[in-house]
Amino acid sequence: MADDDIRAAGARDGERDAVLRALVPVVHGVAATFGPVCEVVLHDYRRPENSVVAVAGEVTGRAVGGAMSEIGLRVLARGDDADDELNYVTRTAGGRTVKSSTMVLRDSAGTVFGALCVNVDVTEVGRVQTLLAALAGAAGPPADPPLTTFGDDIDSVVDALLDTHLPRDRTWAGLERTRRLALFRALDERGVFAVRGAVEQAAARLGISRASAYSYLSRARADAGPGPHPTSEGARP
Repeated sequence: MADDDIRAAGARDGERDAVLRALVPVVHGVAATFGPVCEVVLHDYRRPENSVVAVAGEVTGRAVGGAMSEIGLRVLARGDDADDELNYVTRTAGGRTVKSSTMVLRDSAGTVFGALCVNVDVTEVGRVQTLLAALAGAAGPPADPPLTTFGDDIDSVVDALLDTHLPRDRTWAGLERTRRLALFRALDERGVFAVRGAVEQAAARLGISRASAYSYLSRARADAGPGPHPTSEGARP
């Protein structure tokens, strides 16, 4: 890398670090405003395995130094095409219903490098809604929101995504080539392979070699055509 490129990269990192530092008081201010049902998390996407740089409140059990969630990996996979995801509802492994917003952070060049996430525990609100619906004679309980894994250990997040997308009715050996490629494409689109060691983790779960896993990932990306793909160490052989 030329000296000018090194200096430019250093300047970009300095700018991103400054943005993150400036947002730390915002994290604590927003959480304090909304009280104990609110959690605010600041992520640095340059470090998927340890992306949490600030957190206030306790809804999903996040801690500084923790890993990205499934949602963060999905945003990361979209690269600079990522948009804010606002007011989506998920369910934690502990049974909490959480309404969240993920707002991407960009540097002056428009490159996505992090996110500010707000999580609000609306479990009790949902119970009241169910009670009121029953009193009003509405038919049936509301559908459960999708389960999302929030964990400080990135391996647990990757495992959860693998569990979601691995076929339950067929072994890897019983899958035709198109379904194998579709599996790797789905995992890649959700940012799994942006995580260091995720290809090896997937290979072990599938019972195939590391080389085979990289081969399927490469073919799945080629078939998907041009577009953003995760390019961290986890996606390189």
